[in-house]
Amino acid sequence: MELKEIHTEDSEYGFAERLLQTAFPEDEYRDLAEQRRNTDCNPLFSNNVILQDGNLVGILAYWKLPGFYYIEHLAISPEHRNGGYGRKVLECLQETWDMPVVLEVELPQDEMSRRRIGFYERAGYRLFAKDYLQPAYRPGGKSLSLYLMVNDLGCPVPGEEEVKRGIYANVYNQAM
Repeated sequence: MELKEIHTEDSEYGFAERLLQTAFPEDEYRDLAEQRRNTDCNPLFSNNVILQDGNLVGILAYWKLPGFYYIEHLAISPEHRNGGYGRKVLECLQETWDMPVVLEVELPQDEMSRRRIGFYERAGYRLFAKDYLQPAYRPGGKSLSLYLMVNDLGCPVPGEEEVKRGIYANVYNQAM
């Protein structure tokens, strides 16, 4: 398995953008023009495709913030789901990243959201902040009540408020 950082001029970028649009509701990703700007110009942001034996199987977009990594989007393409790729990506990050990893998950209101939380728990993540409101990604978009999860990777974890402030300021360009 390989993570390959991409930019908009790379041939894999179209795959990444299409998967982002199909794997997430519109309220869960930013305007595509802003996504492209982050991909090409924001040094804190890394947009990646996931390759297995040279084949595109998914995407991973993350932010390297002070004291932690923040996974913004992780998605496996429909034809490769349930093949263990998501687990392999998380294992790869555990082996290579040197700071805690934070991600957002939906509230456990249905079977799929409960399964997603269980997936991350089995990968070593724990619920970190239940009182978390994801700001709207775009004007007129909806804010979402979510949970934050963290995998400390054996490193000290910043406090909840520090993590929230870091995400709000860097990812959503908002004060908390």
